[in-house]
Amino acid sequence: MIRTTFNRLREVKDSLPHGSSAVIADELGITADDVRDFFSGTASADTGYHLEPGPDGGVVVLGDTRILEVALRIAWEAKNAL
Repeated sequence: MIRTTFNRLREVKDSLPHGSSAVIADELGITADDVRDFFSGTASADTGYHLEPGPDGGVVVLGDTRILEVALRIAWEAKNAL
């Protein structure tokens, strides 16, 4: 389980190259809409995603961190590409 802020999730999303939602979805066997919902704060509670009011857009508790982990890897690869 990870606790972060909604604004931090938006920063991760904004650091991703164009088309990354489809790449993440393909890798995880989910839909691109599921990935977009994750970063927009509308992911369903049954995925372990819970948003509470608070600073920086609110506190997000992630029970399932797979989308975030793949997104961070893709962002790192894009930043460090030669």
